[in-house]
Amino acid sequence: MNKKKATLLLADGTVFTGSLVGSHGTNGGEICFNTGMTGYQEIYTDPSYTGQIIVNTTAHIGNYGVVEEDEESDRPLIAGIVVNDFSEIYSRLDAKESLQEYLERHGITGIADVDTRKLVRHIRSKGAMNAIISSEIEDLDALKKELDKVPDMNGLELSSQVSTKTPYFHGDEKAAIRVACVDYGIKKNILRCFEERGVYCKVFPAKTSFAEMEQWKPDAYFLSNGPGDPAVMQYAVDTTKEILENNKPLFGICLGHQLLARACGVSTYKMHHGHRGLNHPIKNLLTGKSEITSQNHGFVVSREDIDLNDQLEITHLHLNDGTVAGIRVKDKPAFSVQYHPESSPGPHDSRYLFEQFISFLQN
Repeated sequence: MNKKKATLLLADGTVFTGSLVGSHGTNGGEICFNTGMTGYQEIYTDPSYTGQIIVNTTAHIGNYGVVEEDEESDRPLIAGIVVNDFSEIYSRLDAKESLQEYLERHGITGIADVDTRKLVRHIRSKGAMNAIISSEIEDLDALKKELDKVPDMNGLELSSQVSTKTPYFHGDEKAAIRVACVDYGIKKNILRCFEERGVYCKVFPAKTSFAEMEQWKPDAYFLSNGPGDPAVMQYAVDTTKEILENNKPLFGICLGHQLLARACGVSTYKMHHGHRGLNHPIKNLLTGKSEITSQNHGFVVSREDIDLNDQLEITHLHLNDGTVAGIRVKDKPAFSVQYHPESSPGPHDSRYLFEQFISFLQN
């Protein structure tokens, strides 16, 4: 195969050259890395990665192809991929197409034959930053001008862009429990986890008012994961405050966790390079047990603010860096976690959180 050249330029001027994968073109975003050993299709279709270039640390990407069942949304929303060894052939018997065909079909530009170990070490040292991949612009000065057009993730509101435009339902309409899910970039497997536990969900657009959702008469509310900076999502914070003021049971995941914290007066901030992978250790402070979790976030809530907050209690901590991984509102049936208990891909240590949420509705 005659491989076409591609260039990766980072905002600090670092350059990597390699081979084009996916669609011929130029695209930029915030570069970050995921340490998961599997699940590339789930990662690429997770709306939380909107506007980001994903560095896969697994050596081989594409070797098991693509299947529709692994989709976490209707299409990949990433800005690009960076991989070491890219495989155009695949061995999975039920795969419908190669990853190359899939990326081309969706217009995703990527680069392969890159020393991803060196690149990840650079990101861990210098921090997440914008980058651009191109197979059509070889002049670095011209490429730098294109990179300068890429918006900074800090202060960027993306959830309303990826959210559903119209409400939809998921699950058995005869189910005893009805949960209103606010879609800031919800993953399909979250809805599957609710359905498996006898929950009927109605998924609402990100900017739906509390009053409009209440017309459906839900038993509880769920705040989903999603992309962007929670600090510029005042519309979502205001809705969350209304849910709390009305004492409705509430569960938040990832971005939903950050919105719950902000609704209670806790600030959020952008991390140096974030948490993205399938093996992040978390300690449940309520049970004393640890769990291995799937994570994907570049923002986190302030532990200092929570320590001064009489309304909240920290329930989970990240054991690698001590960041807050879970909170609960002391006098209300509301809690959230910074990680992904639906864990697709990833371990199932945290699925109990869905049962914990449902228990609020059965008491």
